[in-house]
Amino acid sequence: MPLISVITPVRADADASLLLEAFASLDAQELPAGWSWEWIVQQDGRTGDAVQSLPSDPRIRVGRGRQGGAGVARTLGLARAQGEVVRALDADDLLTPGALARDIETLEAHPGIGWCISGCLDLLPDGSSAPGPYDPPEGPLSLHSLQEAFAADAFPVVGTHLAVRTPVLRALGGWPALPALEALALVLFCAAVSPGRMIAQPGGVYRKHSAQTTAHTDYWDAEEFRVLRKAITSRVDALQSQAWHWPPSVTDVAKEQRK
Repeated sequence: MPLISVITPVRADADASLLLEAFASLDAQELPAGWSWEWIVQQDGRTGDAVQSLPSDPRIRVGRGRQGGAGVARTLGLARAQGEVVRALDADDLLTPGALARDIETLEAHPGIGWCISGCLDLLPDGSSAPGPYDPPEGPLSLHSLQEAFAADAFPVVGTHLAVRTPVLRALGGWPALPALEALALVLFCAAVSPGRMIAQPGGVYRKHSAQTTAHTDYWDAEEFRVLRKAITSRVDALQSQAWHWPPSVTDVAKEQRK
């Protein structure tokens, strides 16, 4: 039975009620015939109570590891993923109805792409919602367009709405161990080695609230962000310079068969 693995990092101080709402949005998903899901919940650190609030459900697989940030937690969770597709979901966000089905159907309809990503709805503190300010139209997403948007500080997609074929994600080493921008970075890395597509219909609800990581002033340290951007762009450049890409070319397959 084909499986999609949803990976969620959980901070030690996470709000249990928001995590339960994230689960409810996952539990309500209707998947294409024959598909099922698993939820890989990875606690960032060995303390914290939020994960203890989760229901007893065999589809939920909780893990713990030393604190290293969201990127490290996601990659530790990836080690336990059994699905052929991995979908990101933050602990304080929500999936929209049909989000996982659209991810699966897009990847099945376009076997030559390694990833897809969906539009975003920002959930504001007053309860209203608004579409992402830079959401691109439905269709192919090129690395060039993503690089231009990144350079202009107008990145068009939310990295935590990414769905990627598991072999692609593992070949890239999972999420980078960066203190910020790790989800955005992974989108660029995926685009450097594989074609991808935008799903215009929103696939998730991104909460904007005072307790989120990006609301803290120390998150936006200018010098650190300069280094982060360099770390990301230099890795994209390195990936572009390599011969490997997904899907492997006929030549690559022939070389592998001769080994």
